[in-house]
Amino acid sequence: MAARRTTVTPLAAAALIESAFAKVNLTLRIVGRRADGYHDLESLVCFASLADRLELRVDAPLGLRVSGPMALHAGALEDNLVLRAARALDLRVKDLRLGRFVLVKRLPVGAGLGGGSSDAAGALRLLARANGLTLDDERVREAARETGADVPVCLDPRARWMRGTGDILSEPVAVPRMFSLLVHPSLPLATRDVFTELAAPPRPEQEEDDVPAVPAARKDFAAFLAGHGNDLEAPAIRLAPIIDEVLMLLREQPGCVLARMSGSGSTCFGVFATRSASVIAARVIADLHPSWWVRTTELGASVG
Repeated sequence: MAARRTTVTPLAAAALIESAFAKVNLTLRIVGRRADGYHDLESLVCFASLADRLELRVDAPLGLRVSGPMALHAGALEDNLVLRAARALDLRVKDLRLGRFVLVKRLPVGAGLGGGSSDAAGALRLLARANGLTLDDERVREAARETGADVPVCLDPRARWMRGTGDILSEPVAVPRMFSLLVHPSLPLATRDVFTELAAPPRPEQEEDDVPAVPAARKDFAAFLAGHGNDLEAPAIRLAPIIDEVLMLLREQPGCVLARMSGSGSTCFGVFATRSASVIAARVIADLHPSWWVRTTELGASVG
């Protein structure tokens, strides 16, 4: 008796997989507080080579399972941005093919690395692939904006300027590859608390200037970053003085060119002259503080 053959579609045969890369705010200027309570900002954003892993089993009931070293800190499933992004797109696309997501959570939570936003953007990329949509589809972009302020910039993870509340994005910006070290002192910070501590003045009414030009040479770029800081660093340090300890420790390491907090904290990044210098610094800091999350990475490299 001949064996019965079963036809399986490619999408059903295997999970679709995306990496949700860590977002790093190289610079962050708060323009001012808007009448609706949100803040306008200007930030040069790039992405690290570190990432969460997200997969989608198409045509299963919409769901999410979270695993990985940071899974316990990911919060309640019903509040997860992956599901919020999927539901936002489902409201906009008729007969959207959904599925079951599996998130391997490797990035720390509440760390200023946009982990949840990057996960949500990864979910939208997976659903776009499963449904033949492009990332330029306005329905995908609307779902990203509705899900969270950092989701649009994470949708296509390349370095670029982010303005407004995160909804105004420049074309991709070429930034030199940088050897870096990310250090999170195992203390989450809520973005809302940091903005409250900042107490930004109302947004000025005059039009904003164009974003600054970005130097291409690594040495010039380091000098450019040194002249454009993070306005949220000081209020974050007032809430969590350990951030200042992290920054000082990074600056003490041989070969460290620049140390700064990313986003609303509490992860800090150090830019190093060489890869070996960043590796040595990682060993030193990890030995001194075994409970901290310490990872070498590259910034500015294309991760898309």
